[in-house]
Amino acid sequence: MSPTGGPILSMLIIIPLCGALVLVCIDGAREALIKRLALAISSLVFLLSLIVYAQFDPATAGMQFVERAPWIDSIGSSYLLGVDGISLPLLLLTTFLTPIAILASFSGITSRVKAYMICMLLLQAGMIGVFVALDLILFYLFWEGMLIPMYFLIGVWGGRRRVYATLKFVLFTMAGSVLMLLAMIAVAFLHQGSTGRSTFDLLELIGGSIPYGTQLWLFAAFALAFAIKVPMFPFHTWLPDAHVEAPTAGSVLLAGVLLKMGTYGFLRFALPLFPEAAAAFTPLISVLAVIGILYGALVAMVQDDLKRLVAYSSVSHLGFVMLGIFAMNVQAVEGSILQMVNHGLSTGALFLLVGMIYERRHTRMIEEFGGLSRVLPRFALCFLVVTMSSIGLPGLNGFVGEFLILAGTFRAHKGFAILAAIGIILAAVYMLWMWQRVMWGQSRRAENLTLNDIGRREMAMLMPIILLILWIGLNPNPLLRRMDASVAQLVEQVAGSPKADLPLLLRGFALQGLQPEFAHAIFTPNSQPRNPCESWN
Repeated sequence: MSPTGGPILSMLIIIPLCGALVLVCIDGAREALIKRLALAISSLVFLLSLIVYAQFDPATAGMQFVERAPWIDSIGSSYLLGVDGISLPLLLLTTFLTPIAILASFSGITSRVKAYMICMLLLQAGMIGVFVALDLILFYLFWEGMLIPMYFLIGVWGGRRRVYATLKFVLFTMAGSVLMLLAMIAVAFLHQGSTGRSTFDLLELIGGSIPYGTQLWLFAAFALAFAIKVPMFPFHTWLPDAHVEAPTAGSVLLAGVLLKMGTYGFLRFALPLFPEAAAAFTPLISVLAVIGILYGALVAMVQDDLKRLVAYSSVSHLGFVMLGIFAMNVQAVEGSILQMVNHGLSTGALFLLVGMIYERRHTRMIEEFGGLSRVLPRFALCFLVVTMSSIGLPGLNGFVGEFLILAGTFRAHKGFAILAAIGIILAAVYMLWMWQRVMWGQSRRAENLTLNDIGRREMAMLMPIILLILWIGLNPNPLLRRMDASVAQLVEQVAGSPKADLPLLLRGFALQGLQPEFAHAIFTPNSQPRNPCESWN
């Protein structure tokens, strides 16, 4: 319950669900009313989330606003919600971006408006549920449930290759999710075997005595699902197609919120449930994160489509987030959480800007533009601020997150930090080169000279994001203070676990899977499989 006594987290989920039911009952021909109602409902959810932010106690490391109710007693699953300093920033990001995405759809969506707005509200409810659910089964339902509205947003209102992009997105995500579900069931069985109590309560499961060898396999199952969602290299191939084919609002929420569910999943579930395995996998995941940083930047550099360029930049930026998470110190983890918010703001704004120019010129090809700054000065100024945010200009939000990540990573592994810093240089290259080609030089098409600058509705979408970019860049402490206690607790749980060298981990991991007693150990908690990093010494 909230300090005021109300189930405020449940209200954040229920209000958009009820709003979707209200829209079902409205005549589909009343499109203007449907749009305004959807915007009002999503804005109300944002205002309620500000109450959570205002009443949140920064000194408390544990969960706040906890709501618990019986649900599926036969398997020990309950309706359990809560937020802490890790989930609070992502909750606020979700409720902030959804009304902006809905407002961005007012002119771009002209068919099936009623169904579109219903999907947007259902998606908002699902995304919020992912960040506040503390029961493994409840989390899984929200995790899978929010795929349904996103499936329709891309598949119905997307571009020419929308069916291909949608199927690729769903199949990639579900492939990892099935393994994660099996791992969740295994964790519950292991807990029941050692305590006699059946539960999917995350707060109770954390700290359980899972054998090291079993932890490796369960962590791998969780990590695969989350790595696909991030997406980490080499699981990133679904992302550019989904972004390019999605409508503008779909791209905003996909980049701004859905990708963060993967990084959040590592922090909320994979690390605290399997701390020893997380420490053992740190070298491997750090290597993949650095590869993602450099690979995403290099591929973005050669893109000729604005939307695809921004999509590949996400692969690079989220590599920074993963690198900070697995540096496993407070400084880097806080930088990663802050960078999740920063990426949601800057990349969400970039997709909005690309959508605005696409509505005017019906093309996203960089070679079609040039000289837009003279015709669209307000658009150019907003684009410049967001571009500088994306490359980490000091004074803007991106600098704070990247600096904390690099500083924390440098303490843990200097080599990874140096390689990641090269990614920042590459980001400046592809973003500034893109800016120069689009905004300056000779206009390549006569149509560019007759474009209208952004109006009041579009400024209403961009200005809140730009103000937050400036606010976080100049004063990040209000967000960082609310993370401190929760992040310190998480790091304490994980950082003390011994780390394995990468070749040792891979060889031992493979040998552990060949040991006959391993499969028996999954459902027999009292048995102790040998440490795979010792079994062949």
